[in-house]
Amino acid sequence: MAETRSTGHYWFAVALIILLVQIIAEHVMGRVWICTCGTVKLFEPGVNTPGNSQHLADWYTPSHIIHGFLFYGLGWLVLRKAPLAKRLTLATLIEAAWELLENSPIIIDRYRSATMAIGYEGDSILNSAMDTVFMALGFLFAARMPLWVTLVVAIFFEIFTGWLIRDNLTLNVLMLVYPVDAIKAWQAAL
Repeated sequence: MAETRSTGHYWFAVALIILLVQIIAEHVMGRVWICTCGTVKLFEPGVNTPGNSQHLADWYTPSHIIHGFLFYGLGWLVLRKAPLAKRLTLATLIEAAWELLENSPIIIDRYRSATMAIGYEGDSILNSAMDTVFMALGFLFAARMPLWVTLVVAIFFEIFTGWLIRDNLTLNVLMLVYPVDAIKAWQAAL
């Protein structure tokens, strides 16, 4: 049992190191630490506002929680016999890589041109780090809950954010990969 506990601690430490590397890399990329407004909010309610993707949480936080659900499923498929902490480390690596890519000029420009995020400037380091934390919380939720509960929560998040802000994980991926003018027009009508 002690060996399993120390193995778990090791992998959690590796996951934390990955998060720290993500934070340092974003600093080196020139990302701002917090919102240029000079404040830190628990939640930013605006979608097409300068504060979006700058604070602890926003309407895209459910998408990152769903990332955790999906990465838990991926870890279960490819590392089924590995300790949970090792699978969480894999999920953290994937999310951190996405956060670095998402905040690169090529993806920021793609969001501006192909999605409803016209004035998107990328995430603050705080928001990006919290996106990774929310992914980890989603991962741990999926690890503890029955599959049907995780699916219901994911579907609820997608429907609710789709209805409320006309965007969600599904639409975000679709519009990033294969923009649809009718969806872009519908989203812009908000």
